[in-house]
Amino acid sequence: MTASPTDTSGLGYLVKREMIAVAGGADLQIRSLLDKQQWHDPQGVALALGVSPATWPLFGLVWPSAQKMADLMQTWPLQNLRILEIGCGLALASLVIHRRLGNITASDCHPYTQRFLSANLLLNALPMMAYQSGHWARDNPLLGEFDLIIGSDVLYERDHPAQLADFIQRHAAKHAQVLIIDPNRGQRSAFNKCMSGHQFELTQSDILLPLHDLTPYRGSLLNYQRD
Repeated sequence: MTASPTDTSGLGYLVKREMIAVAGGADLQIRSLLDKQQWHDPQGVALALGVSPATWPLFGLVWPSAQKMADLMQTWPLQNLRILEIGCGLALASLVIHRRLGNITASDCHPYTQRFLSANLLLNALPMMAYQSGHWARDNPLLGEFDLIIGSDVLYERDHPAQLADFIQRHAAKHAQVLIIDPNRGQRSAFNKCMSGHQFELTQSDILLPLHDLTPYRGSLLNYQRD
């Protein structure tokens, strides 16, 4: 992963451009926030959605688990699946799926996610992608149902397991599969219990290979299937 000199977005926060390696595929050019210190919510839109100043920049950073999910999606069988990425942030995995001509919808609750997604589609010479608001605690009847739901590093607060499992239940097809890459943040057991309550069975595998820049990584792929 390499980054170019920073520039201002002109909208109250600082950004940079990064080259993100993808296993078995071309690198992605990604416009991301400069660092975790960014915050810009003059109208209070993010705060009204439950996004605090401390968590505001998290959507716009490149996270290790997101890189792992992008790698996984480079070779995952897409077939004719309707695919949803939850808590997509910078949507690395969605970009990979979209580049492979998969039927992907990206979703997040942050009000600036779609703005960054549009910029990164342009940087990678990709056509527009489906995007929908995906607030786990609120209904979005326009979102629909999906055969495959993916998410990376989405279990980092105590209320996430129940909220996310219920959101998945609302938007998962009858015979759906859910893939979560979790860097062992501690909410996994509660999430497993909630998913079991929705008739999903878990297969878990460790992810121990380092990132492309050889940064160590430890996490797990949680593969939930409902038949």
